[in-house]
Amino acid sequence: MKSILLTCMVAGLALAQSGSYLGIGVMRVNPARVQELKLPDAAGVEVTAIAPGGPAENAGLKVGDVITQYNGQRVRDNEQFVLLVRATPAGRQVKLQVYRGGAAQDMTARIGFATQSAGGVPGATAPRIPDEPQDFPGWRSPVLGVFAEGLQGQMAEFFGMSGVLVREVASGSAAEKAGIKAGDVIIGVGSMRVAMPEDITRRLQMMTGNSVPVTLQRKGQSITLNVTFEMK
Repeated sequence: MKSILLTCMVAGLALAQSGSYLGIGVMRVNPARVQELKLPDAAGVEVTAIAPGGPAENAGLKVGDVITQYNGQRVRDNEQFVLLVRATPAGRQVKLQVYRGGAAQDMTARIGFATQSAGGVPGATAPRIPDEPQDFPGWRSPVLGVFAEGLQGQMAEFFGMSGVLVREVASGSAAEKAGIKAGDVIIGVGSMRVAMPEDITRRLQMMTGNSVPVTLQRKGQSITLNVTFEMK
């Protein structure tokens, strides 16, 4: 029971750290329960907890549901599921294939945004893990007008590239006016290749004019946009 609870809590915490979350705790489906749950195979994650009033509850998800697909992509395990949610900008709707009572059904949930979490399922009352580091990675640029984070480790492997993932774009900002959107991955600013947010800061500090070309990846395509700043 302790190991199951820990799995649920860590999964929920991981979703909150990125900002994007569903408000659920999950654990990998035990192969021994495939027949009991009437699943086609052992893939998927089982919902073990739901945050009251969160995106998952609003979508109709229940404890015991097994999520087998996320936006048409097969869910393999906890780790992949967490990455899929983290990579989805807050406010975007996602389609879930859910098994309940041995039957598959389609659901639609709107990804939420969590600014902090006390541990466990975002927005839910859950025991805190005292030794669990509470780190909420993110970088905000008031000049560019984005909130972003660098792609490292598993996130870099998931996207298949290094760069800076845009989480939010401020309304009326230089980024929004240029056409930069949440979910874009910035890979270059001017002639400089960027892998981390501090690379963007360094490049902006080196600017000599009031505009700079920004190269990004969007849905597998490379796009270059010209960002113009209001010089005061």
